[in-house]
Amino acid sequence: MDNLPQIVTVLFQGLPPTVIAAVGGIALTIVLSFVAGLALLSPRRWVRTISRIYVEAFRGTSEVVQLFWIYFVLPLLVGVQLVPLFAGLLVLGLNHGAYGAEIVRGAVRSVPRAQYEGCVALSLSPTQRMWRVILPQAVVEMLPSFNNLFIQLLKSTSILSLITVAEVTQRGRAVLVPAFGDDIVLIFTVMLLIYLVLSVLITTAMRYAERVAARKVGRRPSREARAVAMTTGAH
Repeated sequence: MDNLPQIVTVLFQGLPPTVIAAVGGIALTIVLSFVAGLALLSPRRWVRTISRIYVEAFRGTSEVVQLFWIYFVLPLLVGVQLVPLFAGLLVLGLNHGAYGAEIVRGAVRSVPRAQYEGCVALSLSPTQRMWRVILPQAVVEMLPSFNNLFIQLLKSTSILSLITVAEVTQRGRAVLVPAFGDDIVLIFTVMLLIYLVLSVLITTAMRYAERVAARKVGRRPSREARAVAMTTGAH
């Protein structure tokens, strides 16, 4: 325990890259989830095909291999070396965006058929139906699953240590373990607690978003949606 202050200090030095990768990855995940998820519902077959290829390619391959491919292979093809943190952020967004696309697709599909029929009765255009009626209700259903997905993304930031990003895991494994090998239990326990606190912050923010979204449409997220998000993993 004598080395606890030094251990905490070194691990906290890795906190900014971890948070940047998580926040940036979440932002990219949200964009790609909605773009690809809505594309999967497009009446145009070629749009659905492109989106399906993206979703299956990133869900069906290793996230670590994707990271190595984008960081080591892509520069050989385009002649531009990516900054490690940006490469990691890109992989996190692309990978989790593929999973998020299915969350969006499923949530939109779960909106009762009567809502669509009501939109038609009100002579709303397809765009108005989606943005004014369908999506607001679907968002309430998808938020619990997105909470789960974002926590998975946070935990995946640890793979950035494989390309020398000085995030929490890299600082612990490459700096602290060689210097304080006798305190290895303490080192990894503090690391676990850091990820736990960050996960709780994400969950708190998402629960607040759930309440706000449900209030705006005059209802609460279904028990089924919350149960699925709590009992199943994003991957």
